[in-house]
Amino acid sequence: MSQHDPDPGLSADQLHEIERKFDPELAFRPTGRAIGMVISAVLVAMSAYHIYAAGFGLVRELLHRGIYLSFVLGLVFLLFGRRRALSTEIPEPAWFRVGGVPIMDILLAVLAVMASLYLPLLPPEVVSVRVGNPSASDVAMGTALLLLTLEATRRSVGITLPIIALVFAAFALFGPWAPGALKHGGVSWEGLINHLYMTNQGIYGVAIGVMAQYVFLFILFGVLATRIGLGQLFIDIAMVIAGRYAGGPAKVAIFSSAFMGTISGSSIANTVTTGALTIPAMKKIGYPPHFAGAVEATSSTGGQITPPILGAAAFIMVEYLEIPLRDVLAAALFPALLHYFGIFIMVHLEARKLGLRGLRAEELPRAGLVLRQHWLSIIPLFILVYMILTGKTPDFAAVYGIIACVVVGFLNPVNRLTVRDLWVALSDGARNTLAVGAAAATVGIVVGVVTLTGVGFRMGYVVVQSATDIGNAIGAIWPLSLFTVGQWTLFFSLVLIAVACIIMGAGIPTTATYIILVAVAAPALGLLNIEPIVAHFFVFYYGVLADITPPVALAAYAAAGIAGANPFTTGNTAFRLGIAKALVPFVFVYSPALLIITDGFTWVSFAVTLAGAMIGIAGLGAAFSGFFLTRMTRLERCWVGLVSLLFIAPGLTTMALGALLWSPIAILQFSKRLKET
Repeated sequence: MSQHDPDPGLSADQLHEIERKFDPELAFRPTGRAIGMVISAVLVAMSAYHIYAAGFGLVRELLHRGIYLSFVLGLVFLLFGRRRALSTEIPEPAWFRVGGVPIMDILLAVLAVMASLYLPLLPPEVVSVRVGNPSASDVAMGTALLLLTLEATRRSVGITLPIIALVFAAFALFGPWAPGALKHGGVSWEGLINHLYMTNQGIYGVAIGVMAQYVFLFILFGVLATRIGLGQLFIDIAMVIAGRYAGGPAKVAIFSSAFMGTISGSSIANTVTTGALTIPAMKKIGYPPHFAGAVEATSSTGGQITPPILGAAAFIMVEYLEIPLRDVLAAALFPALLHYFGIFIMVHLEARKLGLRGLRAEELPRAGLVLRQHWLSIIPLFILVYMILTGKTPDFAAVYGIIACVVVGFLNPVNRLTVRDLWVALSDGARNTLAVGAAAATVGIVVGVVTLTGVGFRMGYVVVQSATDIGNAIGAIWPLSLFTVGQWTLFFSLVLIAVACIIMGAGIPTTATYIILVAVAAPALGLLNIEPIVAHFFVFYYGVLADITPPVALAAYAAAGIAGANPFTTGNTAFRLGIAKALVPFVFVYSPALLIITDGFTWVSFAVTLAGAMIGIAGLGAAFSGFFLTRMTRLERCWVGLVSLLFIAPGLTTMALGALLWSPIAILQFSKRLKET
């Protein structure tokens, strides 16, 4: 369980294969030595360029986005095969390949680079004249880039996102035939390419801009920080903090995943990294395999909502909301803590129910030795967070965090960084950004159609109108008429949007999901007079929930592969453990004080909201675990679960009512516990 006690069940190669199997973003094709060295050099050049551009250079916005996109698309065609499934590539004759890469893919890579750089390399005054009146070459290059972007995304992410983009493109072209409120005048192919290619509202829009300016650097920082030992420090500290208590390894999984989430937003990578240690240890002390896998998957998914990276969504929020990054991080802090609190409660109650032990002293690392060996590795994270909190731009902070990683790596006697290690880290960091970069370009197509047709507000109107109809129907039923139609409209609008977000997020990278949902679902929340930052966090949280929601719960399936458990059972258990994440967005919609920076914030309202949310989450944990002070009957579980929902809208009144309704079960549990002891 410690760094000296490696996973007895799975080798490093097997863990890598699990990660590759369940994370399409890492399913790279094997290449020959010569072309592999060329690709590695291009990846390092990509990293070096972005460090230079962010820290020391001045590059025009469009040109910077074009260079980033050319790197991404060109490398995707070289590194990702034309797959039928996650790990199956279409077979081709050997003479069609150069070093394992098909000649056709090399040609597509060259064409993708040309199409990506064609517009950015034109003089700005020429581009401004052609917007609205593209030339034939503009339309040809724009069409090529659109198709190549869709194919690159299909290879690196999967078929779901390209299909969504094609549906939106068809909606733009065939608007006159759309049903009801979605009907619009439609656009020609030239008009669509003009908007998606010639303006900053499409492929070269906010999504690809944020990837190029911020996300790339933070992913690279995470790779370097892990390489210099910060990941091992997090795992060892988590073991020192929580390992000795009941169900210790499961609590270690929660703490270590929370710590890892500060430097990595990839739920699958976090699951494999920490799960290789925590899942076998959980099974060893008595947790069922599916539960062990679910704990790790749910905890690791929390990395996408944990500051300072938020799975890259923080930087998108900065661009859309035009607020400082530190404000976004402040808003994200307590909802993330509530997510981990919910998992902790369920893990603790499960351990009590099963009578599980913690880790013995000999199974735990020594705190003094851990800090003595790895304290240097946390310096880059402190520098990064300090610079963000003092108002420096995220890209500037990331560059100096990267520099700090390199300096610490060369100075640290433990996990010392060599020149070869630095080369590999720069290469791996760039490689890990390719899939999300391709996805961001495809998301630009979706967002471009939304801005071109106004479909976001049209869909928002449909959602609110449907929720109003449901509210009118239910509001006529006594005693539910105690709630106003407006209250029912808000509640059912939130439910409909939450379900749509979970469905939309199935099989799509979190950042891409969030950008689409902001464009499509957030306008509906705006029609309900919900603050923009609250609307953004609401759709973001439910998009993230898709990673542990069957049938496409990739993080849970990766954990099941390590645990040797049934994937679907693991996914269902992970969703149950992550129920707090499903509750928290409703809490901050009804009581925005939880996000700290919202209008009308007071510390009193914040304290009431936080306390109410914690009680409600603890109640749900008891209901789903079937254990409070002792085992609960089915009737007790149902009652406690329903009462806990009162805390969706925390306040002194609902808290008092909840406590009153809770009290009979608490008294009954206490008396049963006395009889047992």
